[in-house]
Amino acid sequence: MSPQTLPTGSTTLGPESPLLLGSASPRRRDILAGLGIPLLIRPSHIDEVVLPGEVPDAYLERIVEAKLEATLQSHGWGDAACALSADTVVLLDNEVLGKPADIADAIGLLTRLCGRVHVVKTRYALRSARGVHRARTIKSEVSLRSASTEEIERYARTGEGLDKAGAYAAQGIGAFLVQSIQGSYTNVVGLPACEVIRDLCELGLLPDFPAPAKGRTSSPSF
Repeated sequence: MSPQTLPTGSTTLGPESPLLLGSASPRRRDILAGLGIPLLIRPSHIDEVVLPGEVPDAYLERIVEAKLEATLQSHGWGDAACALSADTVVLLDNEVLGKPADIADAIGLLTRLCGRVHVVKTRYALRSARGVHRARTIKSEVSLRSASTEEIERYARTGEGLDKAGAYAAQGIGAFLVQSIQGSYTNVVGLPACEVIRDLCELGLLPDFPAPAKGRTSSPSF
């Protein structure tokens, strides 16, 4: 089967017709797996450098579409009923803050972010086996509390934030810095679960979501 040939099998997600996830992010994998979505993980590798003069929203749109195309070109559809790609950026004063190069860079990024409100945007794109395409960009605002130089340096040295935009993990040790989140929490982690599930349902890919646990036949008592 060529990468651009649509599969002829099931058009709903299930164990035999999984979601093709074009991302190596363990956070996105965990969010989707936690929702009970069967996955076929096939990361794509593209150049994610911001182009000169490129605004954040345009960057996200370009990168996410490029990831989706790269995944399908490299791996094909297989038995997947739908493909998903995504990218997350951290913005401070509308500047894209990427992943730190090393611990010193992480300290610098965290020093800029602490005591400030910044924006996290995740864009995702879905393409069903029937050729239906949908994409969204979801925005959350995150407030990190002020922190001492020692706190920032100790956290940076844990290494937790070295593979994450903004150099922190809201779902990990970095939660000690997160004062508040306006908007989707899972969006900050790497994928807005609410919106993704809504789109999958509207596209007919999850017609019976959420499915009851196996063996459960009665309603809970209160």
